[in-house]
Amino acid sequence: MPKKRIPDHLQIWIDTRKKFRLSHKQIQMARELGMNPKKFGKLANKDQEPWKMPLPQFIEHLYRKHFRRDHPEIVMSIEEKVEMDHQKKMAKREKKLEERAQIERELTLTNQKEEL
Repeated sequence: MPKKRIPDHLQIWIDTRKKFRLSHKQIQMARELGMNPKKFGKLANKDQEPWKMPLPQFIEHLYRKHFRRDHPEIVMSIEEKVEMDHQKKMAKREKKLEERAQIERELTLTNQKEEL
């Protein structure tokens, strides 16, 4: 089975996860907070600015502060999200094709009755 192509707007999150050694949960938290993955370098410079919190703890702190809970109810990796979106798209496409086939069958039956 061919590997699914991951859209660019989600691939950047995968690259960020690897670069800053974040978990799937932390990436999902950052996405829900609307954070920009391109700006993580500024947030993760704890070595140069020791007063800053480490990036994973910072994301968790912001999430707790904003949503008043410790973590998302359902944690899903970017790859799982891409797969789920693909399955939804295929199901929707299949349903649409089935509806078209049903309409065509009804039209052919109507045309056959008119000819008689």
